[in-house]
Amino acid sequence: MTTSLQRDEQMSTGDKTSRCTDCGKPATGNFCQECGAQLGGNFCNQCGVEVALDASFCNKCGASVGGPGRRKAAAAAVVGGNNLPWWIAGAAMFVLIIVVGVNAVQPGATIPPPAPPVGDPVGGTATGSPPDLSSMSPREAADRLFNRVMTAESSGDIGQAQQFMPMALAAYERARPLDHDGLYHLSVLNRVAMNLEESIANAAEVLAQDSDHLLALAAAAQAATELGRLDEAEAYYRTLVEVYDVEMATQKPEYLDHSGITNDLRNIAEDFLADR
Repeated sequence: MTTSLQRDEQMSTGDKTSRCTDCGKPATGNFCQECGAQLGGNFCNQCGVEVALDASFCNKCGASVGGPGRRKAAAAAVVGGNNLPWWIAGAAMFVLIIVVGVNAVQPGATIPPPAPPVGDPVGGTATGSPPDLSSMSPREAADRLFNRVMTAESSGDIGQAQQFMPMALAAYERARPLDHDGLYHLSVLNRVAMNLEESIANAAEVLAQDSDHLLALAAAAQAATELGRLDEAEAYYRTLVEVYDVEMATQKPEYLDHSGITNDLRNIAEDFLADR
């Protein structure tokens, strides 16, 4: 029979022993040392005396035993507050590792190669890199850049048109002396770049040699219109209408190369003149 003196001695040495309700093994403290189950009572971690569940301090030795409020705060600090994003990130990383691992060990599983860049219709890639001009003549390089700028401009890609415009203008200047087609290209580029006086000057270089050149007349008229010099534009367009049939009969190479434009030039000129 255990005397009161023996009970006091057991309490003073922390020998508070009970049996775990889960595994039945002798256990002391707050958790079973055998299976980890929480024991029924709440015990002081310093002297082993059983204390009330809502106590914050041991009534024998005065040590802090936490209490329910403090335990809740500790739990919240671990899984909540500033630590919560790290818990979420860790869980997501764990799931990702599992998914990748499962896919990697499936028979025949392969990792697809990256898709190659898609080329555009005038050289270079859709990312805006320039075409390879190193193996071209100065005029070929200039024409390639002209096509690049005009394709971008007609599709509404103003950013790419502006990116390659300086290169195209410089390329035609390097390719001089230019034929009538090259001067027409340079005039169009300057008009698109809003270098309107330069555009008229390029067209005038052609007209100084061939006063009836349809493309040069049209380029000069368009630039003059955008400058607001409508009388000057009217003069160019009237000449174009007068010489149109004769000029088209010459079958000049640049007329054929730009047939989508030359075939409609008389209609454009007549529409302008109808409003005058």
